[in-house]
Amino acid sequence: MNMIYRRLGSSGLQVSALSLGAWVTFGKQIGDPTARQLMHAAYDAGVNFFDNAEAYADGQAELTMGRILRDAGWRRSSYLVSSKVFFGAEGDRPNETGLSRKHVVDACHAALRRLRVDYLDLYFCHRPDPAVPVAETARAMHDLIVQGKVLYWGTSEWSAAQITAAHAACARLGLHPPVMEQPQYNLFHRARVEREYAPLYRRFGMGTTIWSPLASGLLTGKYNRGVPKESRLGFSGLEWLRKAILSGNIDRRLAAVRKLAAVAADLDTTLPRLGLAWCLKNPRVSTVILGASKVAQLTENLGALEVVDRLTPAVLARIDRISRPVAE
Repeated sequence: MNMIYRRLGSSGLQVSALSLGAWVTFGKQIGDPTARQLMHAAYDAGVNFFDNAEAYADGQAELTMGRILRDAGWRRSSYLVSSKVFFGAEGDRPNETGLSRKHVVDACHAALRRLRVDYLDLYFCHRPDPAVPVAETARAMHDLIVQGKVLYWGTSEWSAAQITAAHAACARLGLHPPVMEQPQYNLFHRARVEREYAPLYRRFGMGTTIWSPLASGLLTGKYNRGVPKESRLGFSGLEWLRKAILSGNIDRRLAAVRKLAAVAADLDTTLPRLGLAWCLKNPRVSTVILGASKVAQLTENLGALEVVDRLTPAVLARIDRISRPVAE
């Protein structure tokens, strides 16, 4: 199936419905050769958005992506690249983290160098910073846009109230407002996107670039019998992620995964494709960010585009009955 493109909220920017992210893979779990294969396979399939952040592998993920973009020879107009600012990349001294004007600007310049591009298509505030006035951060983002170093700015994992406050500051000061939010969204983590953000879509036309659509692999079924060593949750250095995913009501969620596998079988598809297609079915989702460590895995996930139309109201209701009782 050909790639589908969606507008980023109410903006004019077209983003591929499926995109590729560098979190916990580039510069950490995989080397440059595999990362290059993944980016080229994605680009050849019509993916036009590659997501990154200063904090991913302490800047190494952006360095890896930058080397690939330098060598690929793709027209700059044919792809979108992002960075995120908050956690820092090179240290934790004062002003090397957070959302102060200094760090927002310094981090942008550093991301441009690492990614080897002249501008960032999307620039996210990776988390809210209660220590910095939102107007200061918004002004810094506005100035970067005016300078041509950033095209669109947005937030990641901000509350609806915090996003609303940012829009109010921008309206009051005549600044470019945030256009998009990057929240976690999947069958087990859905309340914020579906309920908390509901007023934002209507009021501000916010777009979403969602992450962890398969709950870090939980919704693929790979953890039904434990944690394979070659999996993301079995990777050294990601113990914190393993603890976060495999805690709480994990037994009930694994039971739900097994029931979802039956739904996937009835639709003649796979669990990963079912989970991704479910995310794509939400019209508020601008793009679903995929993570992959193998080309075969990426190819499998790209096939979710073929499943979207199979998710009829009856199928969605069946999925909802299984997943909602164990969802956040």
